Amino acid sequence: MSEEKKQVFSVKSIVFIGVFAAVIAVLAQIAIPTPWGIPITLQTFAVALTGYCLGKWKGTLSTFVYVLIGFIGIPVYAGFGVGPAKLFGMTGGFIWGFLFLAFGCGLEDAIQKKWLSILFGIMGLLICHVCGSIQFALVSGQSLGESFLLASAPYLVKDVISVAVAYGLAIPIRKAMDLKKNKKAGISPVE
Repeated sequence: MSEEKKQVFSVKSIVFIGVFAAVIAVLAQIAIPTPWGIPITLQTFAVALTGYCLGKWKGTLSTFVYVLIGFIGIPVYAGFGVGPAKLFGMTGGFIWGFLFLAFGCGLEDAIQKKWLSILFGIMGLLICHVCGSIQFALVSGQSLGESFLLASAPYLVKDVISVAVAYGLAIPIRKAMDLKKNKKAGISPVE
């Protein structure tokens, strides 16, 4: 077995994990504030794109890197939010939920049917919204139903569209990531 196949992560994979964590951080800053405190951002789109491009494990790891760098003090969350207060605040459940979204979208690696790939992405999205609604309810003191109606329901249509668009854009991005020399060497582009 070649030395490259024995590695858990190649240098190229580490670079892609970092690049996609940065993509999430940048797209999180494109935000429209709302009166109820949860901005409309492109984070969901960026996380879904990360999962679809990198696969379930590396996509989830890239998303975790994004969560971690925000936690330790680099202002990468929406509106340049930062730190434990943001992560454990009213909207922090959505940030944790992004891990499930990335994993669900990353299942596309094992699935050849387009509709099933999008369905798994939407399932990850729903888990993300459940996490967000629960934490919003716990921190705000509102009921789970009120929290869902305020913090989740207004974003569901936008987020489902974000997952579908991310799937479509991931196809050419994955092709660009898959260099011919890697195919000849038998190395997957994101391994």
